[in-house]
Amino acid sequence: MDRLSLLHTLLEREKEKRDAALADWRNAEAQERAARDQAESLVTYRGEYRKRWAAQFAQCAPIEILQCYQGFVERLEQAIGAQQGVAEQAASRVEAARLRLRHRETKVATVQRLIERRLQAGALREQRREQKTTDEAAQRLAWARRSAFAAA
Repeated sequence: MDRLSLLHTLLEREKEKRDAALADWRNAEAQERAARDQAESLVTYRGEYRKRWAAQFAQCAPIEILQCYQGFVERLEQAIGAQQGVAEQAASRVEAARLRLRHRETKVATVQRLIERRLQAGALREQRREQKTTDEAAQRLAWARRSAFAAA
């Protein structure tokens, strides 16, 4: 296998790794959105729950119901805090996945540039070789003409 085909193989592997990193990043983003949506749903539910019970408490309510209400609101606050923590962790995973993706994209671009440079260098070598061959042929022709002219 020549070096260029090895570089193409390396490029394919790096593209596969980049594609996997892209999929991981998209998955992490979806998980973050879901966690944020869940936290927002809990906050919305808390607001609706408070509003619904505010009307009930405006009239009069037994102390047991008030204690149940307060206990539930406390557990709801804990759930909201926990879900917001989950959302923050998901945001951290998104950022880490984005950095891994950027690293993989850089590797792919680096290998592509290396292949391009090798191809350009090969083309330049070939062009120089052809120019040298053409120059030598022209020089031989000129010598042959001079020799023929001198002999005549």
